[in-house]
Formats: sequence, structure tokens, C-alpha cells
Amino acid sequence: MPANLSIATDRHIALSVRDLRKVYSSDAGDVEAVRNLTFDLPAGELACLVGPSGSGKTTLLKCISGLMRPTGGTILLDGNKIVGPPKKMAVVFQEYGRSLFPWMRVHENVALPLKNQRVPKARRKELVDQALEAVGLAHVPTSYPWQLSGGMQQRVAIARAIAYQPEVLLMDEPFAAVDAQTRADLEDLIRDVWEKLGLTILFVTHDIDESVYLGERVIILSSSPTVIQDDIRVDLPDVRDQLETRSLPRFTELRHHVYQQIQLAKLNHRPADAARPPQASRMVRDA
Repeated sequence: MPANLSIATDRHIALSVRDLRKVYSSDAGDVEAVRNLTFDLPAGELACLVGPSGSGKTTLLKCISGLMRPTGGTILLDGNKIVGPPKKMAVVFQEYGRSLFPWMRVHENVALPLKNQRVPKARRKELVDQALEAVGLAHVPTSYPWQLSGGMQQRVAIARAIAYQPEVLLMDEPFAAVDAQTRADLEDLIRDVWEKLGLTILFVTHDIDESVYLGERVIILSSSPTVIQDDIRVDLPDVRDQLETRSLPRFTELRHHVYQQIQLAKLNHRPADAARPPQASRMVRDA
């Protein structure tokens, strides 16, 4: 299967990226960051996006979220073209501290997007309570962000995103600033929330192990100008555990393959030159 085509599925397509291109203008001339990038994200899928440093992961996410206008191509959310930040999409950023207002209590931070959308007060409280419960923060609604640990602050940011009831959740390296133990807890939290709420998630990370542990699928980006280096199905058990799953031989095989593709990307081996992955990594999960 060509590297720039999506893995087959009979699930409804929530997000479709077609021939996406982004060119930056500078005094030294135009710089092509993303080149004709194409993939689909089926509804309810948790896909991880990895690539070498400077491969355009954040640029791609900004284009998908409507925060940056692409130079060319089309991005569709439920068949509708994205021309600005869509209401059915939420984003969780890496720097959670900057996204939370320190003078607002936890429940006020979570409720803010709902308040801006003029959601009725009673419904707003219901959604906030449900979101805080989902991320394990039902006991701290009246605390201020600065009273919480870094991991708890990131949970607040996640709660705010899911309270908004998005169809697609974009996450831009959200655990990069926390310690290893907290990161493991947050990884399990995301899988738990994803399974309970049926969200469609595109999770950007630089951590290879994290991409394999979290995702049903790993999309590997090439070096800049970015295309899709490879697109693999993660055929690990649906129920995952930090110790057991990471000890599986298949986890090691998948991790090795993703690492290999990233190293090839760093050497500027384009997808046509890339070694093909193990056949099992492209297994299509029955929907």
C-alpha cells in the first residue's frame, strides 16, 4: 500500500486531509514545510502522529485545527471544509500552564469555552461535572490551577477539551512537560477517556514508545518538506497496561519499525525508498 494512503476501514471518516501543502515566505525565499500530505481519520479512532524534529507536526496540526491557513489542499471535518477553528474540534496543547487562567477556579476554566458558546448554565455545570469526573478531578472543582501539580493541570486542560463535546480532539505533545510517572498515568487516562466517550483523537508526539502504546495507528511523517513516511496499524490488544503491553514482543517489533522509519526520514529517504513494514503491522482491525 502506498505510504500516503490511509489504511482501509469501513468506519465513517471524521477527518479528511487531502493534498495539504504549506509554504512559508521568508526573506531568503519560500520554504515548503508540508508537501501534498493526504490521510483520513475514521470516526472513533485514536491515531498518533510522529516524525523527526522539525518535520512539521505542529504546522500540520495548526492547519487541521484552522489556526493556520494552508497554502493548498483541503481539510474536511465530517465532509465540511475547515476554513477556521471549527466548533466540532478541540485542541490540547503542550504548554497547559499557559492555556489555564490562574485567577479562575478549575470548574471555571473547564466551563469557559461552554460559556463563550452561551451554553445554558445548568447544562454547562452538567458537562463540566462529567468532564472533571472523566479525568479524575471531581474532588478539586474549586481549586485554582496553581494549587495543582503539573499532571493535574494537564488533566484540567483535557477536561476543558472534552467538556466542549468535540467530534475530533487534537493533542499537540500534551505530556512533554511532565515527569515519566505522570506521563504514564496520563497516557492511560487518554485511552480510558477515548474508550468511554468514543472520541476521535489525533495525538502528536515525539515519543516513539508513547505512539505505539497509545494508538490504534501510527502515522509517521518524513523530514521537511513533509509527506507521510509510513502509516501502520498497531495490532496490540485493545486493553493495554504499562507493564504488560510494553513487554510484549509485538510492542518491541512495532517500536523498532517506527524508529527505523524515523531514522530513514532523518536521512531524507522518502517513502518510495523506505523499507516495507512487517505485514502484520498493516492489519485492519474489524470495525
